[in-house]
Amino acid sequence: MNTHVALAPLVSLFAGILILVMPRLLNYIVAVYLIAIGLIGIFGIGH
Repeated sequence: MNTHVALAPLVSLFAGILILVMPRLLNYIVAVYLIAIGLIGIFGIGH
């Protein structure tokens, strides 16, 4: 049985929980997320 877990939903869930626990982390989480999405888009990781 093969299971495929997408990375984006897990990262989003983890980030959402962190934001609820520590709202001051919002800026850092958004920045890291945007950088990661940009790098994935530039280098085509995950395709």
